[in-house]
Amino acid sequence: MATPPDLKTLEAAATWYVQLNDGTPDEARTHAWQAWLQASPQHAAAWARVEALQQQWAKMPRQAALSGLGAAQKQRRAVLKILGMLLAVGGCSWLAVEQVQYRAVLAQHRTHTRERRSLRLDDGTQLELNTGTALDIRFDAHQRLIQLYEGEILVQTAKDPARRPLIVSTGDGTIKALGTQFSVRQLEDSTHVGVLEAAVEVRPRRQPEQALRLEAGQQVTFDHDALENARPLPPGSAAWARGMLSVDDWRLGDFITELGRYRPGVLRCAPQVQDLSISGAFRIDDTDTVLENLSKTLPVRVCYLTRYWVSIEPA
Repeated sequence: MATPPDLKTLEAAATWYVQLNDGTPDEARTHAWQAWLQASPQHAAAWARVEALQQQWAKMPRQAALSGLGAAQKQRRAVLKILGMLLAVGGCSWLAVEQVQYRAVLAQHRTHTRERRSLRLDDGTQLELNTGTALDIRFDAHQRLIQLYEGEILVQTAKDPARRPLIVSTGDGTIKALGTQFSVRQLEDSTHVGVLEAAVEVRPRRQPEQALRLEAGQQVTFDHDALENARPLPPGSAAWARGMLSVDDWRLGDFITELGRYRPGVLRCAPQVQDLSISGAFRIDDTDTVLENLSKTLPVRVCYLTRYWVSIEPA
């Protein structure tokens, strides 16, 4: 078994993350980071933890421009905060880290970047876990509960002889299955639900009386206070479970953001081309080929500062 990265290596990885996200791309610095990354398996393992954190915490500290006398102190605080997260993920429970989502870290079932997984529950319910997903399964005599902390799942419910309701709970509320196939995605500030078969009942956490019955072919986004209006569910919305990303007349900026879920590192789209339109079906297990083909169909060029730092620019 490979030796896990030590404290010094984890701190170095956190420092590289802060420096590479300070808003000022520097080719020499990037080459130096690549040399560090390739110098040791421990370096690669430490950086893999940073990549996992990038997916797990939307508020993971990124550096703004560090100018003035307090720049070094600001950078050091950011490094220490990321280091604290890395140690917490590694099992150092003695470290108190502000805003770390321990429940997600310790979830029974997890997927990481570029990973998807199928899971069959004790009652026969089938789950598909998309990239960057964390959840717990809690079945008892009264209910079948799926606690989704982050990421996205596709649920195919099974009949339960005890007639226990199957409920997906997120930070924003609950989704009760009514003999159905449906998807749930935990976003940064809301939850998105799409129904493929039958129906579900959606309730915001703080306003449970605002129940909405969502039928097959519908989708809704809600937070803990309110529900948006139901909208038609686009075809191919759950294509990720088959390894595909299906889009129809999407903004390129939105497409690149979504594609970024399936590859490590930074993937950005220049403002000048964000409003270009893109349609098609793309393999999310081969994002390099997807990016390579963009310039063949759109007036863009794909700029690789490194393998893990890619920008879509005007041609």
